[in-house]
Amino acid sequence: MGIAQRGIVAASLAAFLGYYLVGMGMAPGLLPTLLKGAAVALLAVLALMQGRGFNGQLLAAVMTLGSAGDMAIEYSQTAGAGFFLAGHLVAVWLYLRNRREVTSASQKALAVALLVAIPLIAFAMPSNRAMGPQTALYALALAAMAAAAWTSRYSRYNVGIGAMLFVASDLLIFARMGPLAQSRLPDMLIWPLYYFGQYLICLGVLRVDQAPGSSTAPSAPR
Repeated sequence: MGIAQRGIVAASLAAFLGYYLVGMGMAPGLLPTLLKGAAVALLAVLALMQGRGFNGQLLAAVMTLGSAGDMAIEYSQTAGAGFFLAGHLVAVWLYLRNRREVTSASQKALAVALLVAIPLIAFAMPSNRAMGPQTALYALALAAMAAAAWTSRYSRYNVGIGAMLFVASDLLIFARMGPLAQSRLPDMLIWPLYYFGQYLICLGVLRVDQAPGSSTAPSAPR
């Protein structure tokens, strides 16, 4: 990674910290919204600069949709959720075209467990039961993203864990609609879990695609 790319990563981390330490305490407005969106938008720029082939374009699209969701959700939960859902579907596309050639039984079992458990948990969280089907539908795309990431050729210590951090962040959002409605825990954890999930996903995909001998087509497991 060159100097310019390292600068982009540093700027992304600075935007993350700036929003977490300052922006979250500001009154809703354009400045905190842009600061929030910049954190993952800069990861999209990094993906465009460092990404290889179509994988890099898909990764940049995932990060761009995430950044759009970060900003849109400040004004409309429905619009924000729409951007995130689209990002999950693009991420599934990226991971499925980079499947592991060999997947162990335990890895397959975890993928199935994620596909079942995440929507069920999301359905049960909101106190308003009318929200259950909506959260479960979104969570199905979230679960598909996590399951596909876990069974992809990308490192589970980066992309796999990053996807799980994203899942944890979204489940806390659902919990804030129900059992944790009076708790400060979601407000403290949602943003850092989400950001570092995206951070690990972005750098993890780039690291594998840029490795010597790597191809943007499906390859041997790593």
